[in-house]
Amino acid sequence: MSSKTEMLHSALADAHLPALLMSLVHLTGDVSLLTPERRAVYEPMAEPNIAGYSPQVQADIRALAETVISAWFDGAPIPPEPSRETLRRMMDFVSGADVPEHYVEFLMDEISVGGMDTKTPRWEGAALKAAASKMKVVIIGAGMSGLLMGHRLRQAGVPFTIIEKNADVGGTWLENTYPGCRVDNPNHMYSYSFEPSHDFPYHFSSQPVLLDYFRRFADRHDLRRDIRFETRVEEAVWDEARSVWRVTVTNPDGGGETLETNAVITAVGQLNQPRYPEVEGFGSFAGPDFHSARWRHDVDLTGKRVAVIGTGASAFQFIPQIAPNAGHVAVFQRTPPWYSHAPHYHAEVAAGKKWLLEHVPFYDKWYRFFLFWSLTDGVYAAVKGDADWNGPSHSVGAANNEYRELLTMMLRMQAADRPDLLDKVVPRYPFGGKRPLVDNGGWITTLKRDNVDLITTPITRINAAGVVTSDGVQHDADVMIYGTGFQASRFLWPMRVVGKGAVDLETAWNGDARAYLGMTTPDFPNLFIVYGPNTNIVINGSIIFFSECSVRYVVGCMKLLAETGAKSMEVRRDVHDAFNVEVDKGNDLMAWGSPHVNSWYKNAAGRVTQNWPFPIVEYWNQTVAPNPDDFVLTGVKETVEA
Repeated sequence: MSSKTEMLHSALADAHLPALLMSLVHLTGDVSLLTPERRAVYEPMAEPNIAGYSPQVQADIRALAETVISAWFDGAPIPPEPSRETLRRMMDFVSGADVPEHYVEFLMDEISVGGMDTKTPRWEGAALKAAASKMKVVIIGAGMSGLLMGHRLRQAGVPFTIIEKNADVGGTWLENTYPGCRVDNPNHMYSYSFEPSHDFPYHFSSQPVLLDYFRRFADRHDLRRDIRFETRVEEAVWDEARSVWRVTVTNPDGGGETLETNAVITAVGQLNQPRYPEVEGFGSFAGPDFHSARWRHDVDLTGKRVAVIGTGASAFQFIPQIAPNAGHVAVFQRTPPWYSHAPHYHAEVAAGKKWLLEHVPFYDKWYRFFLFWSLTDGVYAAVKGDADWNGPSHSVGAANNEYRELLTMMLRMQAADRPDLLDKVVPRYPFGGKRPLVDNGGWITTLKRDNVDLITTPITRINAAGVVTSDGVQHDADVMIYGTGFQASRFLWPMRVVGKGAVDLETAWNGDARAYLGMTTPDFPNLFIVYGPNTNIVINGSIIFFSECSVRYVVGCMKLLAETGAKSMEVRRDVHDAFNVEVDKGNDLMAWGSPHVNSWYKNAAGRVTQNWPFPIVEYWNQTVAPNPDDFVLTGVKETVEA
């Protein structure tokens, strides 16, 4: 028995069996393997790897896999790619659901079963390539989206410069270094679709692991040579006479410089400017205080009295990490988060699964597909409201209420011995109204600790000694940490962006940011925003998916400019406005649009400025390529042959 065969035998114990079965269909061309008893059935709290299979079915799949994959190791050829009809059946089998027909093309594009990166720009023809080479593009930000944009423009032959305020790539994964920082989306989906990492050590990667992933991506594709680090964009002003953007930057030495560019692409994210509590006395605390996104590693919390304001995503992760060593932790909560139970949240990926992802053809694609479907539009109904719902106000529909009851039951199980705590941790708003989190039991366990107090009485002020709540109690502290989120509604701030007619973008938005497809806005030609207004997702998937869609669309816009010879393109006002009317209608029907919910998804006027309210397949459909009719193109000279 060869070493590979020996490894295979061992690895199969860790396999996600439905994904493995799909690999066997590819390797044999035998559609008859898709028998009824092998269709996945997933149950809450059950082990997804075995998908409801009986012990006999599990044994049969593993035995068949050992035979088929060993034959492939020995040189057996792979049959032609399955037909579209067969792939369609395979999707149903691995997902355990009847995948709607209109998802098929989208999902085939996402998982690229054929092995070709379908999102790669293909700018053919000498004239088009020449037009591309004459362009200049400035990308702002070298995080996940900025690196991806640079990579795609490089493939298209379009020169670019990335301006990055930090000393390295990585964006949020460089800046957020608080204890316990990790992604709350499975990392085999929180990665570029075309650039898998089969050696992720955890199911939900920690911050150092993800930072390493993006650093390696930048190195592998030689992106650093086009990045200007420790450089900050101060403003971008559109020069109408010359149809160029003038981008003013501050260099590492403090000196200023103005760059001219045909297009500006922002990739600064929504969650990068910390938000601090708007409380009387803020700034008067005498001890060390800092935001979780600006963690002070020089402050030793051992034995200290720590006051934590906020119980959002970051606090949810760092509080369980600091509590064991702190003397006392006072957690000040305004509203509790909903969270789903994931027993493997901190677990390592089994060695066998990593081996299969690396060595078995198609297995990684189908495992990603399983994650993608089960965590995207497969649960969309749970947060969509029913206009005719007449049930309790803490839900927005029957499916939403059912999901709420399931999560509440889990909370009751975890806090059964602490009824006083249960009343504080069960949210009174609909599931999905705020960002749902992921937990493996650590949150409630931490709140039960003798040295942790969960305080739900509102804060009235901060003073030199600590926090005062509305009941008049003084809560003294040695250190204060703000887990109070970000200035999410202030898109692109603090940069100043000035468009046609000297229109200032922040003034034009007036706290109500809007853009067509989240990317383009009237009066701002050749300005493209990645992860812009209404492109955040709440429960349905990985933000990397949205970035890949947006980047493909923006590169398509650049191609349209190159093909037509136009100097600029600007979204039509009527197209922009009609789109936003539909987005607002959609968000009004979602859990996060409920009038009973206040969150960072909404601006000061109560409008949801962050979230995409439709199934993600709709965003994919609308961003495969730009529609020229949606834009006003100026300065068109000629049509460049593709």
